[in-house]
Amino acid sequence: MGKKIILLLTVGVLAAYYVYTPLPDNIEEPWKLTWMIAVSKTVAYLNLFSEFLGANRFVNIAALSKRQEVPPTSDENVTVTDTTFNNIPVRVYVPKRKSVALRRGLFFIHGGGWSSGSFALYPHDFLSRKTAERLDAVVVSASYRKAPKHLFPTQFEDVYNSLKWFLRQDILENYGVDPKRVGVSGSSSGGNLAAAVTQQLTEDPSVKIKLKTQALIYPILQILDMNTPSYRENSHFPTLRKSEVAKGWYDYFTTDRSLENAILLGQLVPAESSHLFKFVNWSSLLPEKFKKGHIYKKPIHGSSDVAKRFPGILDVRAAPLLADDARLRGLPRTYVVTCQYDVLRDDGIMYVTRLQDAGVEVTHNHVDDGYHGAFFLLDLKISHRIINHYIDWLKENL
Repeated sequence: MGKKIILLLTVGVLAAYYVYTPLPDNIEEPWKLTWMIAVSKTVAYLNLFSEFLGANRFVNIAALSKRQEVPPTSDENVTVTDTTFNNIPVRVYVPKRKSVALRRGLFFIHGGGWSSGSFALYPHDFLSRKTAERLDAVVVSASYRKAPKHLFPTQFEDVYNSLKWFLRQDILENYGVDPKRVGVSGSSSGGNLAAAVTQQLTEDPSVKIKLKTQALIYPILQILDMNTPSYRENSHFPTLRKSEVAKGWYDYFTTDRSLENAILLGQLVPAESSHLFKFVNWSSLLPEKFKKGHIYKKPIHGSSDVAKRFPGILDVRAAPLLADDARLRGLPRTYVVTCQYDVLRDDGIMYVTRLQDAGVEVTHNHVDDGYHGAFFLLDLKISHRIINHYIDWLKENL
């Protein structure tokens, strides 16, 4: 009997050690988040084990995502349909209640490191459904082909082409959308794509209908400097680690793993492109409270060979923070969410500063107890708090 108790105690201690994740003191519902992190960690380990046995990592991720998807199910408030815009799959949410005026339109782009995710995942479906209902808006939830099978700029082009299709006068008329009240939004890598397509639209003479708003949820906006204060402080925060961001970037650009070290070391920009560093210089773009005594270290120049082999790293369609001031001046009213415990925090804050300096009207919602992924962890209170703030902003500004 004594041996069984010792065994149970040992198993319990090991399980507690495995599940426990130290979190900052101001995190709301820490044990719920700890449990979610443990489940996510288990899935990641199983994925690595199956990869070790010969399975493809991206096939595993895609299969897992498929099991979490929901069909296009209409309810008493919203009609939901899957269709295509310019041959790109999208899911469209149309409110059922009669409207005396033309509706708002919102084009939403999901995240997932450009390599995973789907508009059919339950959290994305929930958000789009809730947004359509509360705003009385037509919501288009976008899709795009995934890395590493499809490399940059495929994802950008898929989203851009489907958004341009939505912005056609006849398409907006068909859905009863006011062409003066159309916005775009996206989270994480979807925020990256949202920022990139919004910039591109301002310079595209073929698009007559322009966006009224853009909403960026903890967006990833640059690759040149992964040594910002937020990367230093949160590099091992379990909801998004620095190593995972680096992996996402090189899967976006190439199947050649030699790019990984150049990304992590910040050796990407050749001397002839050194003027780009000013666009990501956090020492001048971050408010003092986010610097917290960190000393700025200018990224090291990389070889011209890296930039030639992987030109996407210096392309504003991949890194919207590299856009010059003239490109930023024409952007619409903007909403940016950043989270304190997120490696991408400073990307968003630097973009807020640059947009404000360019004369763009910006609302910055910084979540002091937030972390990457909080927007879609629907079992947690923080998720609904951020979502409600986001929808309230859209209601007032779109």
